[in-house]
Amino acid sequence: MLIVDDESLARQRVRRLLKAQTDVDVVGEAESGHEAVAMIRALQPDLVCLDVQMPGLDGFGVLQELDGGHVPMVLFITAYDEHAQRAFDVHAVDYVLKPVDEDRFRVAFEKARKQRANAVAAERLGELLETVRRLADGGAALADAKEATSAAGDALANAVPGANAGGGGTGRYASRILVKQDGRMFFVKTADIDWIEADRNYVRLHVGSTAHSIRERISGIEETLDPRLFARIHRSTIVNLNRVREMQQWFSGDYVVILDDGTRLRLSRHYRDRVEKQVGV
Repeated sequence: MLIVDDESLARQRVRRLLKAQTDVDVVGEAESGHEAVAMIRALQPDLVCLDVQMPGLDGFGVLQELDGGHVPMVLFITAYDEHAQRAFDVHAVDYVLKPVDEDRFRVAFEKARKQRANAVAAERLGELLETVRRLADGGAALADAKEATSAAGDALANAVPGANAGGGGTGRYASRILVKQDGRMFFVKTADIDWIEADRNYVRLHVGSTAHSIRERISGIEETLDPRLFARIHRSTIVNLNRVREMQQWFSGDYVVILDDGTRLRLSRHYRDRVEKQVGV
């Protein structure tokens, strides 16, 4: 925790309020924006109580200077209310007006505590996704070798939506999905699918810049897919873990999953625990 304010009395007030919070370590105080930037880079605090209007470099200027480096959670504490919308545009935890009320500060700090817990969970899940992705890369090579020696009839059986590892036959997950479109039928390899989107009684298979629609519910298509390679991240979205580039924290415990091509998908907090269990945590 770092306290940033050009007024000594304001810094003292925040420090006194923090004494009521458990597990809080105040690593320092800064009197100016430039000093704050240097201390944040050196100390990398999880949270900064940041004044908006300061001489030289204001609170928003501090955040701009940090762009590309460590950016902590920010709790703005200021005497001016006209910057509130801009504060939330930069995803501030909260915006507290001076003189700081004890109960109001407690509420704001609890929001910061929850956001920190969510950030830790997101980082942990991101590491898990990267581990799964590496394992999936090895599994995909093995699957391609097996597919090269598979009989055509076996491949067709695996391609039918609804077949899963618990069913008869080979007991494998689908390696292909049959698509009927414009009077023709063709196969789409599951490994080529970037993500899947629900559309009432249909699902859209997003493969690069192309989307194929098939008549199937997302819950049905989910059962056919290898859970080591695909994860349901929202009630209407399944993602290929091989395509996940990074995750970013969003609002209300949700996250944004960013794919290699820049596609941004929502990871609902209701599916986060499920994804963790799915990958063996």
